[in-house]
Amino acid sequence: MTREGVESGAVWIGVGFAPVWVGVGFASRTHPGVLAAAVRAVADELGTTLAGLSTLAHKAPALDAVARELGVPVRAFEAAELAAVETESRSARADAAVGTPSVAEAAAILASGGGRVVRAAHIRDGVVVAAAVE
Repeated sequence: MTREGVESGAVWIGVGFAPVWVGVGFASRTHPGVLAAAVRAVADELGTTLAGLSTLAHKAPALDAVARELGVPVRAFEAAELAAVETESRSARADAAVGTPSVAEAAAILASGGGRVVRAAHIRDGVVVAAAVE
């Protein structure tokens, strides 16, 4: 992947990108295989590895098997913590459903320690994913 092939603002480090924290928003009924595929697609798209996964606290147990398969940790946050994060992507539907207008993007930002978003929230097979670097 060339530098021109990715969104502006990405953190380029030689031949790839710094490991990313992928924030994940999903319906409780989502199959773990679908979650894993969505997460892998983000890392592949950015040409990088994963630092870890992040999501809402009550959804974190559903990511545990995926995280074990990928060999990364999961960081979980309460809706109020996510709601306090300024994000580009915001959803009134998510806010009404779970108490925060951003799950994936806000979770990626918090998990990365307030890092930079390198892939804004977007939907892959019904899973909302976003990525940030420390």
